[in-house]
Amino acid sequence: MSSRDQLFVIDPITRLNPAKDSSVALMQAAQRAGLPVWVATPADLTAAERPGPLAGRGHGTWVLAQPVTLEPMQVVAGAWQVSQPWFQLGEPQRLPLDVFAHVWMRKDPPVDEAYLYATHLLELAERHGVRVINRPAALRAWNEKLSALRWSHLMAPTLVSSRVEQLAAFTREHGEVVLKPLGGRAGQGVVFASAGTQGLRALLELVTAMETLPVMVQAFLPGVSAGDKRILLVNGEPLGAVNRVPSGGEFRSNLAVGGQPQATELSDAERRICAELAPALQGEGLFFVGIDVIDGRLSEINVTSPTGVREVERLGGIPMADLTIERLP
Repeated sequence: MSSRDQLFVIDPITRLNPAKDSSVALMQAAQRAGLPVWVATPADLTAAERPGPLAGRGHGTWVLAQPVTLEPMQVVAGAWQVSQPWFQLGEPQRLPLDVFAHVWMRKDPPVDEAYLYATHLLELAERHGVRVINRPAALRAWNEKLSALRWSHLMAPTLVSSRVEQLAAFTREHGEVVLKPLGGRAGQGVVFASAGTQGLRALLELVTAMETLPVMVQAFLPGVSAGDKRILLVNGEPLGAVNRVPSGGEFRSNLAVGGQPQATELSDAERRICAELAPALQGEGLFFVGIDVIDGRLSEINVTSPTGVREVERLGGIPMADLTIERLP
């Protein structure tokens, strides 16, 4: 091994779609930069006493990882061309995490018990000097819906509550709203409602699990019909963006539910939003982040495994993954 090896903690690599997956794009960029790449899943992390020549250094975090070689990809006729097979795995090795230059925590949500325990194991490694992207404590603290409330003045009118009457009153006040489960991803479970929705209270009982779970309700922004912009920030700097436009009668613009990606540029207002967020992102170790902006309003801050790299590269011609690897600390 070299002192430049990169470990990506991801979902099983066989489940990833290389034409769309941002983790694959980042791994390929690391490989292009001459950085050896390894992969593992959260289940491959362990904490144990260090044996042999490392004895005496106390408890450490280990991983059963595999080196991976990825085939290069290019855009042909507007689409990524994928070789088959598109990767090759080497033999698994049990290694201490501090042999890696960076450990990328890129496991997709849900942020469940297994995910949270993985961040605790990674935090143990961080205490031994391992650089983890993004910082484990921040991954736990920055719920991708709630974290945006730190900048509520940049958002559409928003309420988070488990109380049906409060949510209903907010809906009556704003007329049209969007209900978001706090643990959702890729637009899953996001519901449009209005003051005139039949069975509104029953709907609110359902999404709050009978007032036991808080949900986010936001005033609906009609401007979403023009797109929901995903902006990718690296160490607080916006390096690329893609506009996602709803299609097929959907109000949701997420690519996972059929949103259509379009090339885009940042407005002055969007750059101001990025500049306002940057100090907090940098200060809390959130190196690679995707924020969502609708009609000039901040919607979400995605920190677990932000997507959009492939679309930024394909549509905008921006080498997003390479620029990210160039900025590694």
